Amino acid sequence: MLLCTACLVGLQLLISCCWAFACHSTEPSPDFTLPGDYLLAGLFPLHSGCLQVRHRPEVTLCDRTGSFNEHGYHLFQAMRLGVEEINNSTTLLPNVTLGYQLYDVCSDSANVYATLSVLSLPGPRHIELQGDLLRYSPKVLAVIGPDTTNRAATTAALLSPFLMPLLLEQIHKVNFLLHKDTVMFNDNGDPLSSYNIIAWDWSGPKWTFTVLGSSTWSPVQLDINETKIQWHGKDNQVPKSVCSSDCLEGHQRVVTGFHPCCFECVPCGAGTFLNKSDLYRCQPCGKEEWAPEGSQTCFPRTVVFLACQEHTSWVLLAANTLLLLLLLGTAGLFAWHLDTPVVRSAGGRLCFLMLGSLAAGSGSLYGFFGEPTRPACLLRQALFALGFTIFLSCLTVRSFQLIIIFKFSTKAPTFYRAWVQNHGAGLFVMISSAAQLLICLTWLVVWTPLPTREYQRFPHLVMLECTEANSLGFILAFLYNGLLSISAFACSYLGKDLPENYNEAKCVTFSLLFNFMSWIAFFTTASVYDGKYLPAVNMLAGLSSLSSGFGGYFLPKCYVILCRPDLNSTEHFQASIQDYTRHRGST
Repeated sequence: MLLCTACLVGLQLLISCCWAFACHSTEPSPDFTLPGDYLLAGLFPLHSGCLQVRHRPEVTLCDRTGSFNEHGYHLFQAMRLGVEEINNSTTLLPNVTLGYQLYDVCSDSANVYATLSVLSLPGPRHIELQGDLLRYSPKVLAVIGPDTTNRAATTAALLSPFLMPLLLEQIHKVNFLLHKDTVMFNDNGDPLSSYNIIAWDWSGPKWTFTVLGSSTWSPVQLDINETKIQWHGKDNQVPKSVCSSDCLEGHQRVVTGFHPCCFECVPCGAGTFLNKSDLYRCQPCGKEEWAPEGSQTCFPRTVVFLACQEHTSWVLLAANTLLLLLLLGTAGLFAWHLDTPVVRSAGGRLCFLMLGSLAAGSGSLYGFFGEPTRPACLLRQALFALGFTIFLSCLTVRSFQLIIIFKFSTKAPTFYRAWVQNHGAGLFVMISSAAQLLICLTWLVVWTPLPTREYQRFPHLVMLECTEANSLGFILAFLYNGLLSISAFACSYLGKDLPENYNEAKCVTFSLLFNFMSWIAFFTTASVYDGKYLPAVNMLAGLSSLSSGFGGYFLPKCYVILCRPDLNSTEHFQASIQDYTRHRGST
């Protein structure tokens, strides 16, 4: 490790020597040297640097006309005075004489030259590179200066590998009187003396100073008379001595350099906030909280769901309740007129199964209101899908049975007898409903719909919803009902030329088309809107499907029973069948 360090130092010194030693031949003046047992080096700018623009490194000569630097000269004289005071004292360093070598560091090249000079060995003018830098002993014991940051950094980089200090190793043992003041240092090398705080006034032909305050270490106290401070700003205003101004509220500090006081102000992103205890990092809000951009605090998220108290819910609940009452009323009406031709042609007792399935679907829609619960999530979609499947199965088999009776009973008597003897209508409804029941049970077991709290879609909201809309079971149940709707539509269309009293093609076709449009509208809305009213849109699509099925199939029959009893007679139905038979015979 030491060998590697020596190589790096050698390369650094080699480059520096090419620039400084080879090009700079300035020697310390006799006025700048004092022999002694131990030498100290002083690096002070006795001349000002050259301010012209340069395009490549150049050596600057210090002793140019009109470049004398009074400030550097005062530093030089202060060091001379300090060394002479120590040498003239009989108590500070008895039997030891301090010497010094002072260098004019008016430029970067002069600064490098001076630094390399103090690193050279006593006698010869060269620097020996060794593997063990701890044993290297240059001619100078310590260095004071330079007085600027840039040049001090250069000097420190060259001196640090040789372990040369700005303080002596035994400085904490120093204790002496200087002009009636005690000079001493602590174990860290920090001075424990008292100081006067002085402001220099360099504006006039002569330099003067004013004592602004004092600092003492026993007791530790700092006193400053602010009224004596003369600032250079207008009306003696205190200048701002900061790299960056304070950030606005909710803006974090992003450090742009090496110092934490130099930063850019960046607003905290949405979902984060700036705590005053840490101005450099935005902290995330909790799961149940949110914050807008540039916020100092987090706010509780609003929990939203389709509440029963909302006006939208009132309208939908009223409509669904009205549908449920109409279904119950129709069931009672059909039960009262069960033996009439209209009820028998509509399916007889099969109508009660159809009305019951629609009522089950209507009842499931109440699960869309209020805060989602586990029973509501399990039943609302599955019960609706199963109820609507039973209705569509009955509708399909009813239309298919009329086609068989009027069109295939004579053309395919064997098939007709097998259909009737084996109760084909009931068997179809049972198998079709059982298939949907199996799909729904698989859905509930594998992709169990559960109440959940959704946090991603809206930063300031918590959406309470069920998980059924994203599951494969929901899609399979919906597709199955779609196939049944197409089957019912096809059977109804094939029966468009049946006797008038049995011809349900127009009304059923209209209701099925309305059913398709309702669900297309729902999925279109769900693809562009994902807010709190999506369950209301879902419920509206289901309500529209149930209403269209009820309206297309049962309302015309209720109208005949209640308003046209003359059409609800055996004679009228027989006449309609005879007309159909004559028309078929003529064609």
